[in-house]
Amino acid sequence: EVCVRLEVGPGAAWRSPLAVQNGFLHMLVHSYTAELFMSFLTNLGPFLEDEIIPEVMPMEIEIVNTKITLKDDSPQVYPTSPGPVPITLAVGHVTVKRRDDGVFCLTGSPKQEKPVSAFKEQTVPAECVPAGGICGLQLKEVPELQRELQTVKTALAEANRDRARLLQEIRKYNPLFQL
Repeated sequence: EVCVRLEVGPGAAWRSPLAVQNGFLHMLVHSYTAELFMSFLTNLGPFLEDEIIPEVMPMEIEIVNTKITLKDDSPQVYPTSPGPVPITLAVGHVTVKRRDDGVFCLTGSPKQEKPVSAFKEQTVPAECVPAGGICGLQLKEVPELQRELQTVKTALAEANRDRARLLQEIRKYNPLFQL
């Protein structure tokens, strides 16, 4: 999942002129999955601060096929709230480089996808296209699906009415409340 290589001395000169003296760090993070709390990120600031200006070490960090989930562990404002939804950051291929001047550069590789023309070349089996144009559905299933759709629409309308009623109730106690 993680590979680290540190090069120092004349052999690192091909990486950068500063790498001869300060070294060059190359790190590869591949197929890594992690769950981190938001407090971890917020507490990194004081850890990274220092009164001494560090020596610049050129580096290259590659992150490939990695997934990081961030969970909020701060105290809840409203005890009845279900809480915030975790955020998942999926990285295909990103490279972070630090040059000799100390500037970090972030680059990403474009995702390799099939060209649109490849989709046009695919054919649909004849048995999947009935005269009505509904793929794979029997004609007797259509009315059942329409009834199910109407039931879902009714439930959605009821949920929207409940939501509006609850917002009105909340605004009685807190007129500045916004979603």
